[in-house]
Amino acid sequence: MIGRVSAWLLVAAGVFNVVIWPRFAKAIVDDDRAWDGAAWSSAPTGFLWVHAALIGTAMTLGIIVLVIGVRAVRSRRA
Repeated sequence: MIGRVSAWLLVAAGVFNVVIWPRFAKAIVDDDRAWDGAAWSSAPTGFLWVHAALIGTAMTLGIIVLVIGVRAVRSRRA
């Protein structure tokens, strides 16, 4: 059983990840190092692929943490 404070901490961490990482993804896509030429009109570079993998992993883990936190908060109320 997860305590009340721990459950809310998981919810906060999940929300933080879901809010922050998409903004970071936009910054990476807009970065000149992400493309060989013009953005979206040229081949993506390793810089973009590495960051896409990192962002995808962080978002996945953030959603998992958020779901666990929400379930823990809901189970504490029942």
